[in-house]
Amino acid sequence: MDDNTPDEVFAELKSGHLGGWGVAQIAAGTGLAVYAMWVGILQPGFRKVPLRLQVPYIPASKAQVDNVMTLLRGRKGGLVDLGSGDGRIVLEAHRQGFTPAVGYELNPWLVRLSHFHAWRAGHRGKVSYRREDLWKVDLTECKNVTVFLAPSVLSLLQEKLQAELPDDALIVAGRFPFPDWKPCRIEGQGVERAWAYNMQAQRQHTLRKNDKLTVMDSNPDNELTKEK
Repeated sequence: MDDNTPDEVFAELKSGHLGGWGVAQIAAGTGLAVYAMWVGILQPGFRKVPLRLQVPYIPASKAQVDNVMTLLRGRKGGLVDLGSGDGRIVLEAHRQGFTPAVGYELNPWLVRLSHFHAWRAGHRGKVSYRREDLWKVDLTECKNVTVFLAPSVLSLLQEKLQAELPDDALIVAGRFPFPDWKPCRIEGQGVERAWAYNMQAQRQHTLRKNDKLTVMDSNPDNELTKEK
């Protein structure tokens, strides 16, 4: 099964139809012109975030949410959604029995939108949305992690996840895969696709890869002999 490249996924996103509600949510997520002015002029902390780490808000489709939940089927305990957007992954995780279900989101407008969604769904107080920088979140006790982030962010996030998560953790990425990781399962097609990664298997894969590179570096003559 071939993975979509980031360029192909971006093309599908551009050609997709979000619908009226999706457009309205994007408008709320960006905060309209007033919020843009506030961020650009009055909130200097936001300007310190490198451009490549700023993630545009695109609401997850129902199919994307369903694919994520399918990959999490059979899992128990809490769930953390990094860059939780409007909170729909956290809400659905709560419905599927994950407790606690927590979303971390830096955009204050999206945090407010998430609380509204929870209230409207009758789950106010049963899920948690926190306005925090995902890079500062302690993940050492997290067993189930979901992410809908840009490739430039995933390439850096994989280092944090591998350093902090326990071996029995499962990470599910939606819309874009982790660039250097090998998924244990894939669900869906195209822009709706989701990838699951077993942390213990990923660590073993990384160790084997590093060991192979070490051997190649220490025995360059052997590699030349093999080529001949």
